[in-house]
Amino acid sequence: MWILGIESATAQVGCAIGGHEGVMASAHSARPRRHAESLAPQIEFITEQAGIELSDIGVVAVDVGPGLYTGLRVGITTGMALAHTLHVPMIGVSSLDLVAFPMAHSERTIIAAIDARRGELFHAAYRAVPGGVQRMSEPEVSTPDDLRADIVADHDDVLLVGDGALHHRRAFDDVSGVEIADAAAAFPSAESLVMLAHAKALREEFVRPDQIEPRYMRRPDAVAKWEDA
Repeated sequence: MWILGIESATAQVGCAIGGHEGVMASAHSARPRRHAESLAPQIEFITEQAGIELSDIGVVAVDVGPGLYTGLRVGITTGMALAHTLHVPMIGVSSLDLVAFPMAHSERTIIAAIDARRGELFHAAYRAVPGGVQRMSEPEVSTPDDLRADIVADHDDVLLVGDGALHHRRAFDDVSGVEIADAAAAFPSAESLVMLAHAKALREEFVRPDQIEPRYMRRPDAVAKWEDA
């Protein structure tokens, strides 16, 4: 079963194709506000690289957030349209799960933190388990100072990962026991999406396209600015 993964929750947009043999092809770009323009050429590119046709796809997986409103909307809408056209089911995966997943080697508490703009972070805590990571808290949106206070209160050794951790690193640099992962792990990846979706596919955790629910956790920036004017 071939899985097409579409990831668009942050400043980066990407896609990947894979299955039981692993990830066969992927593409990512970080052109500001160009998610809609980038995604279709990327999908065409990776199908060519993997040597398959779109009609071979058996599942479409998407990042359901939390994340930036416009990017999420582009990725989820594209994924739903493809799933409808191909008559295949979908799988949704949290953006924070995707950020935490590559850190499964860590012995520390893993906190995935995505930049939510407006001086806030989307974040959740994880721990490493055999074969991946396990979420220990529900996704939240808060200020870096609030997250810092929670980390200090818990007294755990923490690995902070994500573009939010990097953007607001000054809030955490002097906190004892906190390590900040480097920029190579800053964004959710389409490769991780395919790998996590494959595990869900083996458990038959499919949904219909109309059942995919994006997790925005906040109003769009444009709405907030209009209402605050």
